[in-house]
Amino acid sequence: MTFFLQFSLSFFSSAAFGIIANIPRRALLTSGFTGAIGWMIYFYLDQIFHSIASANFVAAFMIGCLSIFFSKKQKMPMIIFYIPGLIPLVPGGPSYEAVRAFALGDPNIGFQKLMVVSTTAISIVGGLLVTSFVEQLINKWLLSKRISNS
Repeated sequence: MTFFLQFSLSFFSSAAFGIIANIPRRALLTSGFTGAIGWMIYFYLDQIFHSIASANFVAAFMIGCLSIFFSKKQKMPMIIFYIPGLIPLVPGGPSYEAVRAFALGDPNIGFQKLMVVSTTAISIVGGLLVTSFVEQLINKWLLSKRISNS
């Protein structure tokens, strides 16, 4: 039951953000699917390894890979799938808790929550960077393979 609930809620949150961001309708299902897969990877890796940094990094990397795949398959920009796919990973709760702690005069808790937000953000950016780097390597390899076959 937990799997179905987690998958459904992350799918609908990604697809709903896609609607808000006004992405093409034909990309809504795939962007929702991308977000759901990314969240499931994050959810289970966090439970297994108890590390939000590595779970976010791997999930963001997989969201990037799926975004590249769907962008080539549907002939659309990668960002259409990537941004809605990241929505389930955004640390909204810890961000709110950090601001609330600072507002209530508890800087220790505020800085702890701020570190969670920073770690999550850096991990997501790292996943995107590695995805872009891997895509460039693959494209260069494919280009050199085409040139050598010509």
